[in-house]
Amino acid sequence: MRHSSRNPVTTIALSLVLTLTALPGVAAEPMEGDDDTPTRNIDKEPPVNGQTSELEVQLADPEKQLPLDELRKFTEVFERIKRGYVEEVSDKELLNKAIDGMLSGLDPHSAYLKPEAFSQLEESTSGEFGGLGIEVGMEDGFVRVISPIDGTPAQEAGIQAGDLIIEIDGTPVKGMSLEEAVKEMRGEPGSEITLSIGRDGESSPIEVTIERAIIEVDSVRSSMLEPGYGYIRISQFQQNTGEEFKAAYEDLVSSHGDELDGIVLDLRNNPGGVLEAAVDVADSLIDEGRIVYTKGRIESSQLSFEASAGGIAENVPIVALINSGSASASEILAGALQDQRRAVIMGTKSFGKGSVQTVMPLGDNHGIKLTTARYYTPDGRSIQAKGIEPDIEVRPAELRDVEAARRFSEADLPGHLENGQTGESEDASSDDKEEEAKRKDYQLRSALNLLKGMRILTPEQGRVPETASEGDNGEAE
Repeated sequence: MRHSSRNPVTTIALSLVLTLTALPGVAAEPMEGDDDTPTRNIDKEPPVNGQTSELEVQLADPEKQLPLDELRKFTEVFERIKRGYVEEVSDKELLNKAIDGMLSGLDPHSAYLKPEAFSQLEESTSGEFGGLGIEVGMEDGFVRVISPIDGTPAQEAGIQAGDLIIEIDGTPVKGMSLEEAVKEMRGEPGSEITLSIGRDGESSPIEVTIERAIIEVDSVRSSMLEPGYGYIRISQFQQNTGEEFKAAYEDLVSSHGDELDGIVLDLRNNPGGVLEAAVDVADSLIDEGRIVYTKGRIESSQLSFEASAGGIAENVPIVALINSGSASASEILAGALQDQRRAVIMGTKSFGKGSVQTVMPLGDNHGIKLTTARYYTPDGRSIQAKGIEPDIEVRPAELRDVEAARRFSEADLPGHLENGQTGESEDASSDDKEEEAKRKDYQLRSALNLLKGMRILTPEQGRVPETASEGDNGEAE
């Protein structure tokens, strides 16, 4: 009498296929039904004692049935890896990698969130986390910088939107997942990291050493450019950005002592963030009409956001600045302001991330981030891979003062009397440096000049002239 012992790897693979066939759309046990109900027979095991054991599976809906042949192929690959891979690999690791592959193969933004990545995602939307301060994505196997975040080590080190990260501390990025690359860039505050950067216009990679820090991001900053003209910068959209934006505007009005004559809304290098925060900002500037809507395959992805009456900055002209680092939620805000003719959009074309990612928790500490819909502007334009075209294209440039004739002053006289005040640093403060940067910012000065012209020429101050938003910026989908 021959005895047959079941191979443990075969048992694992068999259990897996039985589990998979019990998913929705497939019944794991024979069911009563009409004679023409489609069924398939799957060999349960190799013949034992000359008899074949089979599992009959009834398919509930031929249109929605799981591809059983493909599932069998999956279990066969699983078994071969378990048997033959050069190093032992656990079932958990293999299945996690399979989930990784399913999601990462869909698009650059869908991902499996292991506990660490799940925690990091929560941190990045709350406004405080450890790292360099850059928003990144994958492109051709490398990490592409979408934008550096204001006031972070990455921005201070000169990292630019569009930079391609080739190596991290001498380790090639090629072959890493985005999650792995982000993990390498994060670390203890105060520790250093060296990035090898590829940049347009540079013939060889640039080495940049950055000191990690706790990233505490103030998403909204504001100041007066000139009497009557305010500047509001949104660096990213966090949960409380809408309230911060309104407070910043009220502070400008209070410091000016009257309603403003115009606002420059700076969305450059804003990588996006929380959708509801962008909608909140748009709603505060638009009195009526649609702000954005989404379309996907499932009912919960069919969303529409409408503006409500009342808000701030009524009849105040707005120029919004965008560039290639403006992505996702910042594009939604720019698109709403453009389609509703509430602002002139100036700068260069935005990044073009017009897809919706939904985070679906799987237990308490992990989950998946899945692309579930596309964004559309009020006029029905899809942002995805197209971006927002500015009404007025203004490429970045730096303004420089023309040197005047050399002036002679008291300080040039030999033996001149000192000022008499001590303890003052001759180094410019960070505020002074920021103001100097604004003064040399060609796009910003162009926006300010446009606001001054709009105040003179536009009868209804808060609305954009008809000619400012004309042109084909993409067909509705």
